Parts: sequence; structure tokens; C-alpha cells
Amino acid sequence: MLDEMKYSPFCLSGKTALITGGGSGIGAAICQEFARAGARILVGDIDADAAERVRDTLPNATSIKIDVSSIEEVKRIASSIDHLDILVNNAGIGLVGDIERTAPDDFDRVLRVNVNSVYYMTQAFLPYLLRNRGSIVNIASVAGLVGIKQRFAYCASKGAVVAMTRQLSVDYPQELRVNCICPGTIDSPFVAGYLAKYHPGEEDVMREHLKARQPVGRLGRPDEVASLARYMCSPEADFMQGAVLSLDGGWTAA
Repeated sequence: MLDEMKYSPFCLSGKTALITGGGSGIGAAICQEFARAGARILVGDIDADAAERVRDTLPNATSIKIDVSSIEEVKRIASSIDHLDILVNNAGIGLVGDIERTAPDDFDRVLRVNVNSVYYMTQAFLPYLLRNRGSIVNIASVAGLVGIKQRFAYCASKGAVVAMTRQLSVDYPQELRVNCICPGTIDSPFVAGYLAKYHPGEEDVMREHLKARQPVGRLGRPDEVASLARYMCSPEADFMQGAVLSLDGGWTAA
């Protein structure tokens, strides 16, 4: 008979996890959830102060200032550690505009941060992950699955993250696990920044519009994404490989 008092579901005890973009929003929520699961946390963020603030709320954490769009910096950070079990590629940026209004420099920047970073981080930390049959969770977006108006560069970048997830799972089917979460619109600093930049003075109206495009009628929460990421990295998800899961309030089902 199962001893319920001894069973800890989705436990990450003894694991070391690096979360990029861990200083706020979804990344910070993942750091907190993984810490609750017993993992040692490496909070990675380009904003050192934000990473330190998250670090200080956790029982066993280290903050790392890292620009994931710089291959040199990623390699430097990788050379400074000697163990990793979980990599969460969460850092990302957005851009509003159709193809006619997307400047080459802006397009390149979105791809450097959203796509190149996944390549740089995964390649640099792959030896550690292969050694431990580790787990990678890539945070993509529904924008990688369906077209969204005025999101040419962003859709392109998140579609690439989805494709990289599937390709890696094919190359390393037994050596590590690679899965992907595609959130809908999540109530986070990322969304708040978008509203402030592109809809100043209309934030409340546009927030209601964002809620309405998801059939459940609300924005998602960072902790909901974090809970799914925890499951993906847990022993209970050992059979999950190459999965691309939407967490979008029914957006892609409608």
C-alpha cells in the first residue's frame, strides 16, 4: 500500500536547474516552483538586480548575470559550473509589426534573443545534461503554432523554438528529455511592458481584449506555466519526449 506521507509528487530534490529570464514573470515563477520541488536554482537574467531579488527569496539559489544572446558570455558561464540537470530556456523578447514594418535590425535582435539563445544555451550546457540524462524545457508561445496579427518576427522566432525542441528530441531520444510549453497570454511584466509601449493610455481596454481572445476569458498566470514546467522535469514525466504543449486557455483549440 502506498505510503502517502512519504510520496512527494513531481519532486526535483537533488537536481540543479538553470532558468534563463529568471528575474521576473514566468521565469521567476519557475524558479520558485522548482525550489519548492527541492531543486537547487541558478537564476539567470541579463538584469543582475532582478536575478538577485529572486535568488534572495529562495532557500538554495545562485544568481547569474547572463546575456543569452551572446555566445561568448554563454560559454563563459557554462565553463564556470560543473553540474546541471535541468535547463529552462525562458528568456525572450517581443516585437509588434507585420513584415512591411519589421526592420532588419529588429528582426535580427528578436531572433538573437529568442532563437540563437536556445541554440547557444543548449549547445553550451549539453555535456552536463547528457551526463545526467537531464531535461530541457523550452518556453515558446502559441505564436509558434498559429499566426498572430502584427507579430511577424515573434511568430517566426517561436516557431523556430518549437522546431528545435522536436529536432533535439529526435537526436537524443534516450540521452535527455526535451519538451516545450506554448503559453497563451500570461499576466506578467512581459505583457505589461507590451501594453505600456504599444498602447499607452489604453492599457485597461487592451487588457480586456487580450483576455477575450482566450476562450476561458482571462489571462494565464506565471505559476500555471511553472507548474507544467515542474511536471515536465519530474520523474513522473519520464515518458514525455519532444512534446509541445499549449497552455493557452483554449486559444489554439478554438
